[in-house]
Amino acid sequence: MKRISLVALLIVVFVVAVTGCAKPTEAPVVAPVETEEALLKVYGAYATPIEEPWDGVIHVALQKAEDDGLIAYDYTENIGYSGDMERVLREICEKQAPDLIVGDAFVNEEAVRRVAADYPEIAFAFGSELGPVAPNMAVFDNWIHEPAYLSGMLAGGMTKTNTIGIVAAVPIPEVNRLVNAFIAGAKEVNPDVKVLVSFIGSFFDPATAKEQALAHISAGADVLYAERAGVIEAAAEKSVFVFSNMSDQNSIAPDWVITGPVWNMTPTIEYVVAQVKAGTFSPVDLKDFSMMAMGGAFLADFHGNDSKVPAEVLAAVKAKEEAIKSGMFRVPIDEAQPEAVN
Repeated sequence: MKRISLVALLIVVFVVAVTGCAKPTEAPVVAPVETEEALLKVYGAYATPIEEPWDGVIHVALQKAEDDGLIAYDYTENIGYSGDMERVLREICEKQAPDLIVGDAFVNEEAVRRVAADYPEIAFAFGSELGPVAPNMAVFDNWIHEPAYLSGMLAGGMTKTNTIGIVAAVPIPEVNRLVNAFIAGAKEVNPDVKVLVSFIGSFFDPATAKEQALAHISAGADVLYAERAGVIEAAAEKSVFVFSNMSDQNSIAPDWVITGPVWNMTPTIEYVVAQVKAGTFSPVDLKDFSMMAMGGAFLADFHGNDSKVPAEVLAAVKAKEEAIKSGMFRVPIDEAQPEAVN
């Protein structure tokens, strides 16, 4: 070891002696090579048209992520429930090879889970009423029962006929909890309010939803909850107040849409994209990212229509909203099927 060290020392002395009198040269300035980092490839697979608000909200969040330069995004809509989902997903996996697929499962649960199991190298994040599964399928849902409760409070305090109407999709847990939260909110401020509920048997059938809404109005309802598309048009036609669902839909009927629960998928999408990009994706239930405390749900802008709400009701709603956000009030989760009155 000593001999090796001595030899090394002699070499250093020799180099210094030879070069010591030379003027040191400056290191060349080389511009760093700027390479565009490959964007995460994300694909949306939607059972309904993206015009339908549930899938539309996911689509908007993914478009925003693309606009922000986080992902490269493509999608297929209106896949349906007749068995095409499995075929489409397999084609996406084989031909597109995305890093992440996002969509809605529910009626297509078995098909989505079969494909996810066959492509463990691809991350799946799907709307589902069931649980996540290792190694690659995370789940989420629209946990917007909190602003639905607040909307119900507003409706219960605004009705003059003491009757409100709700038109919903199908009585599955995620729909039931919105309807039940709306009813619970209405009864908090108006214990005697009568609530008419109907299900259209579909996730997207605006004509039937409008027909059911008109039936509720004929039965005395002067405030409606448009859990599905088509109800707002009926409310505008008959000049009754209405609460939208999933997104801000005031533009459909500016004078009649008061507000409504909004689902913001951006917190969920940003979290999942960051996980996949970092190689740390895990199959979890992403529920919390859709709650009010995380910014995943809120009341839509009133667009000036808060002036049509009694002041004491509006104050009560604002106080309840703050209690929800601070964790001091928890909106009950009731997924039992509400009684339908057609």
